[in-house]
Amino acid sequence: MSQDELLVLIYRKDEKAFTHLYDMYAKSLFSVISVLIKNTEDAEDVLQEVFVKIWKNIDSYNESKGRFYTWILNIARNTSIDKLRSKNFNNDQKNLSADNFVNLLEDSNKLVNKVDGIGIQEFIKRLKPKCIQIIDLLFFKGYTQQEAAEEMEIPLGTVKTHNRNCINDLRNYLKV
Repeated sequence: MSQDELLVLIYRKDEKAFTHLYDMYAKSLFSVISVLIKNTEDAEDVLQEVFVKIWKNIDSYNESKGRFYTWILNIARNTSIDKLRSKNFNNDQKNLSADNFVNLLEDSNKLVNKVDGIGIQEFIKRLKPKCIQIIDLLFFKGYTQQEAAEEMEIPLGTVKTHNRNCINDLRNYLKV
């Protein structure tokens, strides 16, 4: 089934479409979610929430604003960040044992591993070091632009400009 055929079925709320949607995108969305949400059970919960959001909000998808895959990736990323920032999630994390943090400490700064999760490692490597740092903070670690500015000790406007320019550079690399 093509993506266009799938979209038609989703718009019609055809139940078969949900299964196809899940089969086509669950693996890649789960890898994006698990970059931010380290606990597998929590990541699976977020994945389920993402598919429900896609299903319920399909009418807000606008093909002229971007590809469907990009739209659902943003839903996955934003839902993951919302989960990370939620009060309940933060309270639960305070109660975890030290064993749960071993992988977090080992992998926390390995952008290469995170980028592999969504398949754009080779393109990220082409970017300037500042761009790699900004993309890592904003997209893989879930920082807000304000938090990234504070972390990098540069003005907020500079982060916004760099982010826009870096994303444009990345788009140009992806077009080739």
